[in-house]
Amino acid sequence: MNPKLKYSMLIGLSAALAAVPIKAYFFKPEKISSEQLPDEKVDLDRFRKNLSDAIKIPTIASKDPAETDWSNFDEFHAFLRERYPLIHSQLELIDVGKGPLLFRWQGSDPSLDPIALLSHQDVVPISEGTYDDWEHTPFSGDDDGEFVWGRGALDMKNHLIGVMESVEDLLAEGFVPERDVYVCLGHNEEVMSSEFSGAVVMAEYFEKNGIHLDCVLDEGGAILPVNIKGVISKNLAGIGVAEKGYADFEVAVSAKGGHSSQAPNHTALGHLADVIKNIENNQFHAELSPMMMELFDKIGRNCSYPVRLVTCNIKLLKPLLTKVMTFIPPAASLIRTTQGVTMASGSPAPNVLPQRASVNVNVRLYPGETVEDAKKHLRKVIRNKKAEINVKPGWKNPSKISPTDSRCFKLIEDICVSMNNENIVAPYLVMGGTDACHYERVCENIYRYSPFLVSTSLLLTTHGTNERIPVSSMADGIKFFKRYIRKVSAK
Repeated sequence: MNPKLKYSMLIGLSAALAAVPIKAYFFKPEKISSEQLPDEKVDLDRFRKNLSDAIKIPTIASKDPAETDWSNFDEFHAFLRERYPLIHSQLELIDVGKGPLLFRWQGSDPSLDPIALLSHQDVVPISEGTYDDWEHTPFSGDDDGEFVWGRGALDMKNHLIGVMESVEDLLAEGFVPERDVYVCLGHNEEVMSSEFSGAVVMAEYFEKNGIHLDCVLDEGGAILPVNIKGVISKNLAGIGVAEKGYADFEVAVSAKGGHSSQAPNHTALGHLADVIKNIENNQFHAELSPMMMELFDKIGRNCSYPVRLVTCNIKLLKPLLTKVMTFIPPAASLIRTTQGVTMASGSPAPNVLPQRASVNVNVRLYPGETVEDAKKHLRKVIRNKKAEINVKPGWKNPSKISPTDSRCFKLIEDICVSMNNENIVAPYLVMGGTDACHYERVCENIYRYSPFLVSTSLLLTTHGTNERIPVSSMADGIKFFKRYIRKVSAK
């Protein structure tokens, strides 16, 4: 190498390394000019009582409406009428059929696009054999002073009752929004891809009536404590700007059947084993999207100074970070389409060779990819070209990605920081499905966020045993909703 060139490279590298501490020093959170908002009045005892009683009503929907116990939903609707009389007397209840509830709160300026707050009334059933594992029975709604227990405490009767409490309070205070405010309560969100979706019915109402929504707020992210000694001690308010898609594929292999006493070297199941290895050894492409880079940037800026020596160079470390994340399943799910072989079937009897063996491949699609892309990937990586690949009914493509520079997102960020300057607001990818995706036909600014501070361990009880919400998080939840309605419904 030319000595002058080598010398120049060494000088350049030394200068770059010398600049890192300076860059890290100034790599700090962007200052958010959050407005000091007056404290909101909250009737916490009423919220706790109403959430507790809401949990006691087992609103479980079935894919087939004929199998749904509608008496529970009738009871829940009557419960809402009793507890929220101002909502039912001052808001218009729009008839969109049996199940969903659609309220319109008329604003003072009809020229402005309305806003919508979404929730769902239904909860998932209790897994068979786990009922006795609950410390408090799943539909007891027990309030022990520290937690309110039961199915729906986190998903999402806490959110629904929080919205209703906030609207009822604002009506009592005489508040009048400038924009129309819609409260959309679906009844079967937990039923995957139901053709009788209450959310679809409500979204179609807006579309048919030419109503374009300024923004939509639904469940999704929460406020999670992030505490790593010497690194960071903050709260992460993850705002879901997108959600993954969903598809199940049946992958099948056929072979000659017969009696197991005359088995060949490889049965259909044996050939299928090779197919499974092909699938599992060839994962989908992983990449840190701009959405995830923004998330890491926000977290990195809030780390302690020594750690910022690394986090300020996330762009340079992007290939290494991406590679490391692929080895950690929860992290990998944030940067790629995931696939999992979940079920298998073969012979109907122990002594019969299977003529057809199949597996179910559950795929969670990353935004920007489609069900057809996933099928092409499976076809490409499976070497047995005679294998059948069919998508099952109930698939859903991923949502679009909502902007983080919109008026609504900025207001959410402003409210979160004004409530607690330890909150880091960042975009987030929702792993599961929500009702929000159905509103893309009438809205571009769709956000998924439940304003309750919940530990990661508690969040994992969602859809599981001992689901419960901390009482300590409830007051701030209502304060957020009230401030959100005040701010976002304005011009």
